[in-house]
Amino acid sequence: QVQLVESGGGLVQAGGSLRLSCAASGRTFSSYAMGWFRQAPGKEREFAAFITWSGARTYYADSVKGRFTISRDNAKNTLYLQMNSLKPEDTAVYYCAADRDYSNTYYRTTSYDYWGKGTQVTVSS
Repeated sequence: QVQLVESGGGLVQAGGSLRLSCAASGRTFSSYAMGWFRQAPGKEREFAAFITWSGARTYYADSVKGRFTISRDNAKNTLYLQMNSLKPEDTAVYYCAADRDYSNTYYRTTSYDYWGKGTQVTVSS
């Protein structure tokens, strides 16, 4: 089992940057594919970014491509999301999630086995 704790959220002006972290417990973090999702008020949780267990491959939602970068440090059991050029529409609770069995449906919430509790990101205009 993996426990996930997000941090790094906060209030930032449009055009600014934030880096989110997701600390994972357990010794098997490096065997999980990982994703970042986000959920704005009144909306469904949506996919933002994905990374394979080794970090060799990454995928992004079109809405964040070119602005967000997902990365991981398996030695530190930590997942990151660097967010640049933030927009008000990026305002949401951001969640990290772990997938035991990497599949090509990484954009679906149902593909993930473990979730963190989220961290709030608010972008002011």
